[in-house]
Amino acid sequence: MKTKRLFIRLGGIVLSLAFLTGVFSGTFVLTAFVYEQLYLHPTALAAQVVNSLLGLFFCVLIISILGFIFRTRRREFLMGTVEPIIKALERIAQGDFDVRLENELDRDFEGREPVNKLVQSVNSMALELSQMEELRQEFISNVSHEIQSPLTSIRGFARALQNEDLSQEEKNHYLNIIETESMRLSKLTEDLLKLASLEAENIRFEPKPYRLDKQIRSIVLACEPQWMDKAIIMDVSIEEVSITADEDLLSQVWINLIHNSIKFSPQCARINIALHQQGDKVLFSISDTGIGISDADQTRVFERFFKADKSRQRSNGGSGLGLSIAKKIVEIHQGEIRLQSKLDAGTTVTVSLPVMK
Repeated sequence: MKTKRLFIRLGGIVLSLAFLTGVFSGTFVLTAFVYEQLYLHPTALAAQVVNSLLGLFFCVLIISILGFIFRTRRREFLMGTVEPIIKALERIAQGDFDVRLENELDRDFEGREPVNKLVQSVNSMALELSQMEELRQEFISNVSHEIQSPLTSIRGFARALQNEDLSQEEKNHYLNIIETESMRLSKLTEDLLKLASLEAENIRFEPKPYRLDKQIRSIVLACEPQWMDKAIIMDVSIEEVSITADEDLLSQVWINLIHNSIKFSPQCARINIALHQQGDKVLFSISDTGIGISDADQTRVFERFFKADKSRQRSNGGSGLGLSIAKKIVEIHQGEIRLQSKLDAGTTVTVSLPVMK
């Protein structure tokens, strides 16, 4: 590397000397021609001084001209390359993410790797922002839809209660619907806040050792009114397992998964819950014989607000956030959640967590 730099410097010195020699030689020839034409015969010293001054003048003049030409070309190059990028960034700043520079600039930038990389970076940024904007718009649309539905029900039945001809039974029925929709709206708001906190990583993560089997048994018992109401058989096979994790966060995972299985299981169905330790991992699984999920929908079940069967989920009051929250909590614990299902044959969800002792 040092040798290469030395050769470059030597080459620059040689070129500079050649340039100066050429300029001063040309100046000597020019002055000699002028003296001959004007019949002048200056002394050697005067001729040398004149030649030196004129040579210096021509050197400065040539360098200035070359510098001007180089600066002009450089400015044109910069304007031709940087200006489209600046305009693209201005469009992105104004919210226009449909910016693509390849077609306009690739031909001009051929062989100019740094500029090509800058163009690719701008295009990548625009594409990512465009995708984020689509997700944002979809999220806003979904939230608006989910909030509007219970509000419409509450408003409609509240107006119906103003009818003085209603019987007490009808009034109680309408009040029950208003209460149910209010609870649904409250749950939606709570889930949205929970998911936003998880995605922003603002939620407190406080892992500590505890008995995971006891936690799951307690949640299954707490859900007894729901599965007893549908005469569901709960087959629970849980080994004694200790884990280091955030107990409150994981509680949300088990609640969401168990509620989903109960919600989408028919009367007199069977739900199997298993927990055991395998090496340095804890494996939890819950299987039901419910409505199941189609192959096309299984890749999207963990997306926010996604509903594999909107009509049936609407009747069950689902918001489509439960599995998204569960997945995020499991990922915070460096675990993995998987789903296998067959339409009209049931679903199995498996959660794998590190013991983290």
